[in-house]
Amino acid sequence: MYQLDITLRRGQNLAARDRGGTSDPYVKFKIGGKEVFRSKTIHKNLNPVWEEKAWILIDSLREPLYIKVFDYDFGFQDDFIGSAFLDLTSLELNRQTDVTLSLKDPRYPHHDLGSILLSVLLAPREQREVTMLMRKSWKRSSKFQTQSLRLSDLHRKSQLWRGIVSVTLIEGRELKAMDANGRSDPYVKFRLGHQKYKSKIVPKTLNPQWREQFDFHLYEERGGIIYITVWDKDVGKKDDFIGRCQIDLSTLSKEQTHKLEVPLEDGEGRLVLLVTLTASAAVTISDFSVSSLEDQKEREEILKRYSPMTMFRNMKDVGFLQVKVIRAEALMAADVTGKSDPFCVVELNNDRLLTHTIYKNLNPEWNKIFTFNIKDIHSVLEVTVYDEDRDRTADFLGKVAIPLLSIQNGEQKAYVLKNKQLTGPTKGVIYLEIDVIFNAVKASIRTLMPKEQKYIEEENRLSKQLLLRNFARMKRCIMVLINAAYYISSCFDWDSPPRSLAAFLLFLFVVWNFELYMIPLALLLLLAWNYFLIVSGKDNRQHDTVGEDRTLRLLQTGWLKQCTELQQELTSISPLNAEVVEDMLEDEEEEDDRDDKDSEKKGFMNRLYAIQEVCVSVQNILGEVASFGERIKNTFNWTVPFLSWLAIVALSLFTIILYFIPLRYIVLVWGINKFTKRLRSPYAIDNNELLDFLSRVPSDVQMVQYHELKQDPSHSPSKRKKNNPV
Repeated sequence: MYQLDITLRRGQNLAARDRGGTSDPYVKFKIGGKEVFRSKTIHKNLNPVWEEKAWILIDSLREPLYIKVFDYDFGFQDDFIGSAFLDLTSLELNRQTDVTLSLKDPRYPHHDLGSILLSVLLAPREQREVTMLMRKSWKRSSKFQTQSLRLSDLHRKSQLWRGIVSVTLIEGRELKAMDANGRSDPYVKFRLGHQKYKSKIVPKTLNPQWREQFDFHLYEERGGIIYITVWDKDVGKKDDFIGRCQIDLSTLSKEQTHKLEVPLEDGEGRLVLLVTLTASAAVTISDFSVSSLEDQKEREEILKRYSPMTMFRNMKDVGFLQVKVIRAEALMAADVTGKSDPFCVVELNNDRLLTHTIYKNLNPEWNKIFTFNIKDIHSVLEVTVYDEDRDRTADFLGKVAIPLLSIQNGEQKAYVLKNKQLTGPTKGVIYLEIDVIFNAVKASIRTLMPKEQKYIEEENRLSKQLLLRNFARMKRCIMVLINAAYYISSCFDWDSPPRSLAAFLLFLFVVWNFELYMIPLALLLLLAWNYFLIVSGKDNRQHDTVGEDRTLRLLQTGWLKQCTELQQELTSISPLNAEVVEDMLEDEEEEDDRDDKDSEKKGFMNRLYAIQEVCVSVQNILGEVASFGERIKNTFNWTVPFLSWLAIVALSLFTIILYFIPLRYIVLVWGINKFTKRLRSPYAIDNNELLDFLSRVPSDVQMVQYHELKQDPSHSPSKRKKNNPV
């Protein structure tokens, strides 16, 4: 029996796994497949200093010490940085040894991932000491097991945020020119802890005007540091670094807006920002026994808080959401033992909370209550079930997405879990009880404001299936316009004399009596007609999904074949997949001593990457245009009644205004407002109320994702006895 004393000193030049060019590293020690030590996490550092000590009892020196380094990612799977082995047979007994281990990754055998510095002392132990140490070890193991049961709970509590940081990115001034034309295409990346935000790209300027607003959450009382980097977008190549800066929130006073003009380090120019710190506690979590909306006094206070009388108080506070995560049944078995270690992640926009983990169970009962402040009533509640795995990333078990406006208050429902794309069912159901209270006036006003963006951005990648689907959606929108044009043309051609005669008389009547107010009035009549069809049960239209037969026809398109062949070529360049190829393209450092073969390969891959980026842009543009047309259709189809009623109110007001007020006065007021807006509010963020309204209307794809699947009759609440009355 041996005792191994280890001092984890530091790491050097670790690989960056976050978009900000840093990592949040921590280290695991394993022997014989068992984890024996885990270090603390050092945030935002590629050269972390731990200086942590651990001792390990070893009964055989044949088993090497396995060191694994990870990048901690809040609420998501931790990224693997690298690993190394320490051969214990190579150590001298009773001698302190300093060891430097280079980190490797089997997927990237030639990449430099940094190194770990250790001090180790290996010494034999006498039998009596071994017995005493084993007893202590057992006690520590028992204590560790007890603590591990609460680990998820402690981790959950650390996620409760205590304030809001509202950031408005105004502009950049005299930035560094990175292009040959003496200009740049700048964009800005922000990071506060795990939260990230990326601004839009402003092309060909050194004095960009962004005027974007977003919020971060504060998880610590003392504040934090916002890390900011400015980049120049370079299509087909690695984006050029312009400069960096940071904002120490602990130096800013709360409940006050600060105008900051921050110079860029390692570059030229400066950024102009507005930063406001607001103390808040908008998310909470508790057990059923601790908090319940059913408490009459608490409910009355909440109802009073969002009553019509408070419509002009705190316009960002739209409503209140309470989610009771009760239990799940018949989950997928993720472990080799036929069990899972499930936990839930509850998300509302950028608010993200976790339940504790129920170990070795396919029918877990969490009995937790989550409460959120609603800033947008058109938000979607997402509940995802994962399987906890300490040595690997969490396994996905199922997910549901529930629009807040579709929730029936106080009703316990069983939701069938869906796959990651929310397009089909997976194994298991989850029981939720949800309450939503909101102020309709605030919600309506908020609908005409920009939609909140998520901190964590999904990478846009070329997907054959997504590209085909977007083509089919785009084709359907175009076919609607083409069919309408053919219909109008047939009226002029007198293909159907009765129809052409009716169209001719209608044309004469409308043109002779036309007034501007008739345009919103016609849209009002269309909404009313569709509402009549729905109420009378005569509307048999269905939101059809994109079928495989339609998408296969689109393969006839020549450039689409080239896009799909490109993706296949990317995946066949090496045994690695396309994701690995992209990671290789994004390496921050390049070796100057590459040979000609490597340079040619890199040039070829850069060209492929540039073509792929163009295809991704086309894919996204097709999706956005198709979504725009579908949202217009769904507005008039009463897909979301709240939005359709809001459209009726707005169109009625426009009709009345256009009827009673001359057009020149309306244009005059509009022009005065436009010309004086920048003088009245220099840092106001421009927005288009119509586009903001349409962004809340779900597209056909989102309708499929939000559609509630039918539950298996065996999981019906009527056939089960409630074990946890709420």
